[in-house]
Amino acid sequence: MGIAVSNWRLARSVSLEGQLGVVSGTAIDTVLVRRLQDGDEGGHVRRAMAAFPIPGVAESILKKFYLPSGRAPGQLYALLAMPRQVMRPERVLVNIMAAFVEVFLAKEGHDGVVGINLLTKVQIPNLPALYGAMLADVDAVLMGAGIPKEIPGSLDHLAKHETASLRLDVEDMPAGREERLTFDPMVFWGEHTPPPLRRPFFLAIIASTSLATMLTRKANGHVDGFIIEGPTAGGHNAPPRGKPTFTASGEPVYGERDEVDLDQVGALGRPFWLAGGSGRKGGLADALAAGAHGIQVGTLFAYCEESGLSPELKRSVVASSVSGELKVRTDPRASPTGYPFKIVSWPGGPGSEKPRERKCDLGYLRVPYARPDGRIDYRCSSEPIKDYVRKGGTVEETEGRKCLCNALASDIDMAQIRDNGELEPAIVTSGDDLQAIQTFLAGRTAYSAADVLEYLLAAVPAAG
Repeated sequence: MGIAVSNWRLARSVSLEGQLGVVSGTAIDTVLVRRLQDGDEGGHVRRAMAAFPIPGVAESILKKFYLPSGRAPGQLYALLAMPRQVMRPERVLVNIMAAFVEVFLAKEGHDGVVGINLLTKVQIPNLPALYGAMLADVDAVLMGAGIPKEIPGSLDHLAKHETASLRLDVEDMPAGREERLTFDPMVFWGEHTPPPLRRPFFLAIIASTSLATMLTRKANGHVDGFIIEGPTAGGHNAPPRGKPTFTASGEPVYGERDEVDLDQVGALGRPFWLAGGSGRKGGLADALAAGAHGIQVGTLFAYCEESGLSPELKRSVVASSVSGELKVRTDPRASPTGYPFKIVSWPGGPGSEKPRERKCDLGYLRVPYARPDGRIDYRCSSEPIKDYVRKGGTVEETEGRKCLCNALASDIDMAQIRDNGELEPAIVTSGDDLQAIQTFLAGRTAYSAADVLEYLLAAVPAAG
């Protein structure tokens, strides 16, 4: 769902209907400070910040970022320092606060369940974000796009306000050397006593039977369940297994080796949910019949009224889907992570304009690497080519790469203004089933999260 498409409003609406509403934690710190700079319409962010339990943090962040009247025309967003292995405490607190705010607002005023989704690949912000979500009493943590082997144990430690750490993936690292990300929550409490915390359920997002087996046996804590995500799901997809092959249009080809054996996963004794292509009529019934506990759905919710996606993009995508002019392509090169990434294209949509000038100023997908002098630095194959090559990268690796950080922020009407006065272009991601959304729409041009749930649950008995 990208950045804040599955926002607190959407998660709250789903939770109020009796299901698990999930907020996106990706780049949530940037979302927080941009909401404040846009004036925080309705005062929701400030209301949640006022409930943050660590004294003085809300006041400090508001003083730096809150603009009561919003930004002036042409005013750029103030930026946060880009993520690094070691960051200033005040920068880390923005991460903690941002996750707290999103979960707090999603859970406010009801007893429904709310989860948070984080990308394992975006390593540096994860421990502070998890702690912030736990301070807001998050019910579940969902993580994929990598191997979240150390997350269960980190949740165990954070629930007791203990230091948690994760191995930091560093390219060009000399043999025998390891770098870690370390987060000590007690640093931020000073003389104050932290509240008791509840350890949330941990659901690992997986795309192979072997990964489910490995996490069950070797994770450093308990994995409570799995979300089995197929290659038709939106956003990042797991690469195909084996030697890569491509269609005539350049899309990766998935085969039998990429299919997860549901019986083997079920034999691990953990509940599982199916994702990717399940957001259709009868999809839930089919999943239950296959032994799943339910389904995870993204695409239909992305275009509902409550989602954070730009209203203009919603209208344009839905109209193009109905007219049959829309395509969803799995691009093997777009993401600097190296994972295939789904991109939606349609006449007049983003991507038809001139190429974007390369600039890296958010940095969530930067990769740490070891310099010859032993120091850790950061590079991204979507940054200016000369910078990437200077840091040891190759020109070939930059070909076709796109700045997903800035593009996905543009999707939610938080586009940065560039020096030439133009806005960062958007990139819309959705699952393959977006191309068949007209079946669900049944003539509508707008719909709610409740409409989606009614559609998905229609063929399943209430007891199910």
